[in-house]
Amino acid sequence: MSEERMPILETMHLGISFGGLHAVQDFNLKLYPGELVGLIGPNGAGKTTVFNLLTGVYEPTEGTVVLDGVPLNGKKTYQFVEAGIARTFQNIRLFHDMTVIENVKVACTKDIRYNLVDSIFRTKKYWQAEQEATDHAMELLEICGLADKADVVSANLPYGQQRKLEIARALATNMKVLLLDEPAAGMNPTETAELLEVINTIRDRFGVAILLIEHDMSLVMNVCERIQVIDYGQTIACGLPDEIANNPRVIAAYLGE
Repeated sequence: MSEERMPILETMHLGISFGGLHAVQDFNLKLYPGELVGLIGPNGAGKTTVFNLLTGVYEPTEGTVVLDGVPLNGKKTYQFVEAGIARTFQNIRLFHDMTVIENVKVACTKDIRYNLVDSIFRTKKYWQAEQEATDHAMELLEICGLADKADVVSANLPYGQQRKLEIARALATNMKVLLLDEPAAGMNPTETAELLEVINTIRDRFGVAILLIEHDMSLVMNVCERIQVIDYGQTIACGLPDEIANNPRVIAAYLGE
């Protein structure tokens, strides 16, 4: 990685303690635009805690999160989103009574430029903004293979398509960094292959940086350019997929000493 490039997301000595327990400590990461990096580790290693620190769910007890040169410590969760960090979750969190396209349009609201009066009286400005949001949402659904499901209530989607809808909704925030928390969890091989294609398309088309938590090692090894491994809240290895697959510390962490 060229030293002339600036990371879009950087953490420096990031950590958090709950009581006397160090859930994450001295976590350092540099994520560059257009890069796809895997964050892996055994169950309970602290991966989701890292994501919670990177999205403002948790306030770090030490260290700093910097996005595009701007420190984010102390900001609220919605401010992390406004700054350019979006995520999906281990457990699907959709608006289940809303349609597929409505779920995506919800995430477009931060870019809508009409006011309450426009909304009440359905002015030209209102309809123009709504059409722009609809068009943008449909474009994202097309990318995720869900355009033909736009008017389906999200609760009626198969599990794998609900996962992809979460990704489409995250994309609607126009983020700079996308955090995917076990996106392939519970998917069959066909759904996983489709997800892999969606992730590659997103990275190539939008040039966003993607940080991926995943237990499906075949997915991680096929899609990630480099991988960072944590265990007991600490980084134990960083490197290319082949290096990680053959690292004794990584093997010991997953299989036991």
